[in-house]
Amino acid sequence: MLSPSRDVFITCAVTGAGATTERSHKVPVTPRQIAESCIEAAQAGAAVVHIHVRQPQTGAPARDPALYREVVNYIRESGVDMVLNLTAGMGGDLTLGSVEQPLPPAELGTDMAGATERLAHVRELLPEICTLDCGTMNFGEGDYVMTNTPATLREMAKQIKALGVRPEIEAFDTGHILLAKWLRDQGLIEAPGMIQLCMGIPWGAPDDFSTLMAMVNAVPKEWTFSAFSIGRNQLPYVAMAILAGGHIRVGLEDNIWLDRGVLASNGDLVKRAVTIAEAMGSRIMTAPEVRQKMQLTKRWA
Repeated sequence: MLSPSRDVFITCAVTGAGATTERSHKVPVTPRQIAESCIEAAQAGAAVVHIHVRQPQTGAPARDPALYREVVNYIRESGVDMVLNLTAGMGGDLTLGSVEQPLPPAELGTDMAGATERLAHVRELLPEICTLDCGTMNFGEGDYVMTNTPATLREMAKQIKALGVRPEIEAFDTGHILLAKWLRDQGLIEAPGMIQLCMGIPWGAPDDFSTLMAMVNAVPKEWTFSAFSIGRNQLPYVAMAILAGGHIRVGLEDNIWLDRGVLASNGDLVKRAVTIAEAMGSRIMTAPEVRQKMQLTKRWA
């Protein structure tokens, strides 16, 4: 029996680390553009903004704490309220050399860093939330592997807990939820747990409804979950997430289109998500309400 969500919050993933900048001029690249896109999303109805940074000159993915600092400072100075969710997924990128000679890894596409270095920007800026990608998996059709070993995840979870930041578990397949439960059982993820079900990413969990519900049913009952899919299924997944009892994620990290042939901004996608949710009888939660629900600590005025 489905239990649709009546109070839902929207997370906007504003830029990501993919090659979307080559396909849409609306994907923000510079720290100022990323911050302004977060503000646009918040004003459109997103309570949470999920932030990656990019090299300003090239649009390539980056994890320089100085870039995060510039984004976060601009947001905080704007006076627009939103819950900050910084990625901690960067630094686990492994691209093997070739199918016949996998070692040494290819320099292009490989960025492997230790647990402490991966959390440097989180330690400095102390957002309410940071992500923890709970698993290793193939990505795309080449030799790229998203790499997050149990030992690394355990150390990252330990450090996130010590900082008083809420981890948002990123689960791309069912086994990733098991890893998250393993961390919880060691006391490294405290209540209330927060998990993002990342559907439709090759070669993780497909985004059909039966697989989504298998993922939902594996989430601890006391945890709060959101769900999304990528590409053309992002907006239908607004309704899917609500019907499954969860919360919403949209944004240019996962999808650049508003309608067929119409490029979206982050604000456009959030507004469309608000329309869908409200038409289904749901109420959109504010940033203060999300902080209260998830027991988040806001460290800025």
